[in-house]
Amino acid sequence: MTEKKYGKSFGDLNSLKQNFFNNNDGMLKMADGMADILNGQPLRTVCKICGSPLGYPADARNDRTDTKACEQSKAGPAGEEKGHGDCIVRSHGIDYIVCPECGHLNSAHEDTDDFASKVYVEDDYSKNYSMKDKESYDRRMNMIYVPKAQFLIDSLKKDGISEIRDLDIGAGCGYFVAALHSFGISSTGIEVSDTEVEFGNLMMGMDGSGTDEATGSNGASAAGTEQGGEGAKYLKCVGLTDSSSYIRNTDANVISAIGVLEHLIHLKDNLNAVRDNKNIKYLYASVPMFSFSCAFETAFQDCYNRHMGGTHTHLFTDESIRVMAESIGFEVAYEWRFGSDINDLYRFISVSMRKNGNEEFADMFAEKFTPLMDKLQLVLDESEFSSELHFILRRK
Repeated sequence: MTEKKYGKSFGDLNSLKQNFFNNNDGMLKMADGMADILNGQPLRTVCKICGSPLGYPADARNDRTDTKACEQSKAGPAGEEKGHGDCIVRSHGIDYIVCPECGHLNSAHEDTDDFASKVYVEDDYSKNYSMKDKESYDRRMNMIYVPKAQFLIDSLKKDGISEIRDLDIGAGCGYFVAALHSFGISSTGIEVSDTEVEFGNLMMGMDGSGTDEATGSNGASAAGTEQGGEGAKYLKCVGLTDSSSYIRNTDANVISAIGVLEHLIHLKDNLNAVRDNKNIKYLYASVPMFSFSCAFETAFQDCYNRHMGGTHTHLFTDESIRVMAESIGFEVAYEWRFGSDINDLYRFISVSMRKNGNEEFADMFAEKFTPLMDKLQLVLDESEFSSELHFILRRK
């Protein structure tokens, strides 16, 4: 039986996301550029999660490269109905197909190594989410990541687990690693962006000790950290395809992937590594969901699509998460559902009003609407069709 939790206050979240409001056109241009890169990749033939066919055979599809992916998803080479997934969403230049078996939302084009190299390494898109100084770093860590760490600790305590050794994959600047450290939890991270790794290690090392202040530990050994002393590293830069080997060899009992699974090109390899390493008892992740935010984004094509598009080449559903868990011998033990659908809607309306010259009315709208956002979002969260899900998978 999965234990479920709903809702979380937005608080002052938008103070950390002013770029989404003030630089809408710049952010939209960035996302459109990523969409162009994605649409230049081969057409996707199977579901990212369960491997079920999406459309008719690849050789037939490749003969129709001059047609739209959505059209390809609806009929076979001779106009025959396929009986497979249909294109259900087209937004910001990207077509999405629903898997007929697990309900996963897949982009019509593959997220390939070439795509990943261009958006994660060459463009280093994560710089858009970086804080520039220690005060800002700690503020983001405390506001966003400490509650995530608390959820993990509280949930595992219910299972009688008091000792957590965490390996955080796709760690970025190490916000979640730092959050766990604040509770005295051993954690290290791996990340593909060397600039993020360098910055995160700098921020976490500013106490001057080079070790975890609370534990004197550097976390799961497989992250390749230097053990103790001046200059110890909490984060390690790894290659795009290297994470699975770290997972296979870690002595951590928890793998965390906060906003990461949707970005892993070789997701199956990483999941199989979790399955094969019996040290790992839990997988803690947050993922973007097929949700109300998808509808809002399709309706506001001139607004930055943070949720569906850019590097989010596929979105999860409750069923696809369950299928993913079962495929590696895990079960969904705990869920925390709190989305940003209402915040997205608020941003789209606000940006659109200001673009239309309604600055004063936009301010009035904000004054009336923002006090309602937590209550409105809770309604969407409890409907179980909101934009983000935190879940903890437990080994059976």
